[in-house]
Amino acid sequence: MPLELKKSAVDLGIITNNPEPMLAFYRDLLGFRYEGALDVPGGTTMHRLWCGDSLIKILQHRQEIPAAPSGGMNGATGYRYWTITVGNLDEITAACEEAGYAIAIPLTVMRPGVRISVVEDPDGNWVEFLENS
Repeated sequence: MPLELKKSAVDLGIITNNPEPMLAFYRDLLGFRYEGALDVPGGTTMHRLWCGDSLIKILQHRQEIPAAPSGGMNGATGYRYWTITVGNLDEITAACEEAGYAIAIPLTVMRPGVRISVVEDPDGNWVEFLENS
């Protein structure tokens, strides 16, 4: 049975032990709209940010938890990166680099009309920026 979608986007939860650098990256540098913080039962704080129609939830548990292995796509199995389609790939890649974030994959032509770059957020999660011409 196929899904009966009620929203044209997916929501993403990112668990962190360091919410302030994560908010500086996603809210301040990338410009995601910050909706606010929400206390979740069990001692978790959820920061809610919007990327288009997608809700990006940055969560911090009361106790520090182990970090996932770094290394992007080659570091481990599971969810290792996510993609944001943009219209200003050169500018956002340069802004991330100038702000000191690691560029895991520099500006690259993937196929005719499609270019990408991949940037590491403060926790080492990979964010792929994709631009169609």
